[in-house]
Amino acid sequence: PDLAFPGAADLVGSFADLAVAKGVRRLVLLSGRGEEGARQAEVRVQASGAEWTIVRCAFFNQNFSETFVDAVRYGTLAMPGGDTAEPFLDADDIADVVVASLLDDRHIGRLHELTGPRLLTLTDVATTLSAAIGRDVTFVPMTTQAYAADISQQGFPGEVADHIADVIALALDGRNAFLTDDVEQVLGRPARDFADYANDAAAAGAWDLPVAATATA
Repeated sequence: PDLAFPGAADLVGSFADLAVAKGVRRLVLLSGRGEEGARQAEVRVQASGAEWTIVRCAFFNQNFSETFVDAVRYGTLAMPGGDTAEPFLDADDIADVVVASLLDDRHIGRLHELTGPRLLTLTDVATTLSAAIGRDVTFVPMTTQAYAADISQQGFPGEVADHIADVIALALDGRNAFLTDDVEQVLGRPARDFADYANDAAAAGAWDLPVAATATA
């Protein structure tokens, strides 16, 4: 699920080598910022013989309407992180950059580091989500160990839970608290703001509470 996981670089490298052997000419790798494991996967793609582009990405906006959807829906965003900031990034911007990288020769051999247009703490995220949804969402910081234990109870095997918690904590520890303009450089338009994402997702019903079933006679 993430290039920072053990063994991911070898899997990516094997896939890239096979793709080139089968005649694939160009590869675009979705990578992560500040992750040593991701860097190893980048090297493997760069060494594959393909025309390559690396797309390093900040923490996705859509995690809050997919991975953490129930946490937001019920008003308690409990996850690793604190007062550090992150330039949360919209997945639609990533998709547009990847398409451009596949279709335009100008992106061959380039590393695009994508961020959203501003830095937000998780408290800022909760405030923005509250405004979009119309209900209070509160950020509750957790230790990495506590978060791993929590998601383990939700069904993730212990080792996988530990890795997921480590990846989230790594991404949100402040190492990536700076902006780039790479989205605008590639697409000719600014990156999408988190508030716009939150408003659109709320309007689409991403965090609607389930309607209670009513008994019928």
